[in-house]
Amino acid sequence: VQLQASGGGLVQAWGSLRLACAVSGGTLSSDIMGWFRQAPGKERKFVAGINWRNGIPNYADSVKGRFTTSRDGFKNTMYLQMNSLKPEDTAVYSCAAGGVYTHNYDMDNEYPYWGQGTLVTVSS
Repeated sequence: VQLQASGGGLVQAWGSLRLACAVSGGTLSSDIMGWFRQAPGKERKFVAGINWRNGIPNYADSVKGRFTTSRDGFKNTMYLQMNSLKPEDTAVYSCAAGGVYTHNYDMDNEYPYWGQGTLVTVSS
């Protein structure tokens, strides 16, 4: 399974970006997919997750009300719509797909499949 993240870039504070994560190369063994981010010098943190089968999302408190994750089964693509961006949202954003041992959306060490990451920079 391969994941390809795209859509990062430079945006001003309060602006918006939409990230995409294309899934290819096989059938996922889990319905759990997630978005994580890692700011410079900091550990990777959970941002959002989605159940691929039923579309139910969940979010980190820091992005609730600003970010929305969704998926398109026909395109095999997961999205992260980011609105009202803040400078503290600056990070490399990565998408991840779960496997048979993935039970928690927010536990990065449970995800076996990762995209390469895309940089989001929010200027003040």
